[in-house]
Amino acid sequence: MTSRAEDKTRKDEEFELVPRDLPFEPGFNIKTLWAALFVGFIMLPGAIYLGLVTGQSMAGGAEWVTLILFIEIAKRSFVRLRPQEVIILYWVAGGLVMMGGKLGTGANLFGGPFGGLIWNQYLVQSPQADGLHQYIPDWIVPPRGSPALSQRSFLHADWFKPIVLLLVVTVMSKINSLSLGYVLFRITNDIERLPYPLAAVQAGGATALAESSGAREGWRWEVFSVGAFIGIIWGLFYVVIPTISGIFLTQTVTILPIPFIDLTVSMKEMIPASIMGLGTDLSHVMIGFVLPFWIVVGTFAASLLVNLLINPLLYSYEILHTWEPGMSAIPTQIANSFDFWLSFSIGGAVLVALMGFWMVGATMWRLRGAKREGEEEGIPKERGDIPIPVALAIWAVSTAGFVGLVYFLVPSFPWWISAFFGFVWTPIYSYIGARMIGLTGSPQGVSFPYLREGSFYLSGYQGAAVWFAPIPLFQWGYEAAAFKQLELTHTRFGSIVKLAAVTLLIMFACSFIFWTFIWKLGPIPSSAYPFVQKFWPFHATMQAFWAKSTLTEGGNELVTQIIRWDYILIGALGSGGLLGVLHLFKAPVALFYGFIGGVGAWPHFVFPNFIGALLGRYYFQRRFGAQKWRSYTPILLAGYSCGMGLVGMCSIALALISKAVSSIVF
Repeated sequence: MTSRAEDKTRKDEEFELVPRDLPFEPGFNIKTLWAALFVGFIMLPGAIYLGLVTGQSMAGGAEWVTLILFIEIAKRSFVRLRPQEVIILYWVAGGLVMMGGKLGTGANLFGGPFGGLIWNQYLVQSPQADGLHQYIPDWIVPPRGSPALSQRSFLHADWFKPIVLLLVVTVMSKINSLSLGYVLFRITNDIERLPYPLAAVQAGGATALAESSGAREGWRWEVFSVGAFIGIIWGLFYVVIPTISGIFLTQTVTILPIPFIDLTVSMKEMIPASIMGLGTDLSHVMIGFVLPFWIVVGTFAASLLVNLLINPLLYSYEILHTWEPGMSAIPTQIANSFDFWLSFSIGGAVLVALMGFWMVGATMWRLRGAKREGEEEGIPKERGDIPIPVALAIWAVSTAGFVGLVYFLVPSFPWWISAFFGFVWTPIYSYIGARMIGLTGSPQGVSFPYLREGSFYLSGYQGAAVWFAPIPLFQWGYEAAAFKQLELTHTRFGSIVKLAAVTLLIMFACSFIFWTFIWKLGPIPSSAYPFVQKFWPFHATMQAFWAKSTLTEGGNELVTQIIRWDYILIGALGSGGLLGVLHLFKAPVALFYGFIGGVGAWPHFVFPNFIGALLGRYYFQRRFGAQKWRSYTPILLAGYSCGMGLVGMCSIALALISKAVSSIVF
């Protein structure tokens, strides 16, 4: 009996996430600093270029490339990386590359915060901003006609206010997120003892990679290599050939149109007022490997139903009255959104939000006593905790800073709305998100659509500046999971503060350097960047629509014409009816969420997702086994992102060198 007990104990220790005797240690050191510099100066330009050309992020690739590089260096230096170092390296790589998304526009912008300023310069000069540009404040972007825009240079006095504001908001956001995230972690982890099921995945991966720094490569490296090889081969045709031909030839050679083949015009007789096409980036197929199967099925079914049946029917009844034959995909999507689908989607989204809050409440009630398995010990003293009141005070001060900043920038906007979002809605919203992450691993289902837009429109405010102001409406629930990963890898909490300070500094500097250089080489968007050239007009149209809604002249009339309460009601009732039918037939609830998301989805990308989902479920799962295939898919996608990212970095290097040399010579 004793030997069996000893064997069981030995096996338990063998499969522990981290060894029991592993001490709490800092994860931030000189290795982390070198990794941050590597990502900032080597990976960031590739991320910028890949985002502009294809609209894809290389965050997954950056994480893996950085980790693998430093693990290989460690092997050859006879140094073993600790789990604490690996988890911090992982965050450094992913965080630096992903930063820069312009919230509220849907535009894909990677490469640090200056990507947001690149978007703003496009918006203020775009035709969509006609009638709006004079209301866009100079603290967000220089006015239309400014030499700073015509010269395409951040090194101009007109950029001083936007850059200072960008720096202040970036720093304040990080302080706000870390402080509230820490409080949420203490509540959900230490008091409520929630399990955080997916935090162990990242922590376990960090531990496994740390162990691999002293051992030979396993299956993860093999799968990653396959994905990277596919990404490199596809990237040669998809990215490299157009880039190289654009440098050395008078006309760009494109083997596959980027980002899709548009069939909308050619199919106007068969399916009027509908969009149809095929995405050309292979990543859409691989994303279908990773996404939940029934989500993809629902999205595909809804997209086909809308474009093959409903849109032609709505057109025949003159509900879709703006569309005209000859319109390509993007104008068609804009026209249909304004005529019907924007209002319809609001109704469906509100129902989904209410359903999500109900499910959150039900889940919280059902799992109110959930505890971590084997939790017998108290809170480790070595974690590096600070008193909760101190963290709350830091959060309150930073939130008050946001409220004061918004009032300073837009004094005519009711200050209490900013205060409500900052002090009431954000903590409630973030707590629900953190609790759902702690229970299920995902915050999905807790968003409330158009809350920001509705509050601005109904506030009585007149003008457009508030649409560009840093309103403190945040979801910081995911930060609690970050602290959980630190705890699981026995990383002292102070490491994340040092990480934030260093990455913010490096990210800001590198983002400024590379965006300045790339923008100086040519306009953004332009034919050199196919994705943004196609999609940014659409995003600009949608942002300009909302920003014009609060103008004194014509704004309200435009909203009342486009936002139809009867269509919103149809969207809510239709979504509710669909939910009832699916529930009656005991269909997976994921099918419903996929269907709602698919109403406005582009068939161009939905179809490759569906192909990937079918291949994964009915071929690869049977070949490798369901569990093994689920382990393969995220690593395969990360490898593909890495391959495309490497190709993107090589392409941007050639393009930058060529254009820099030509500008000097000529």
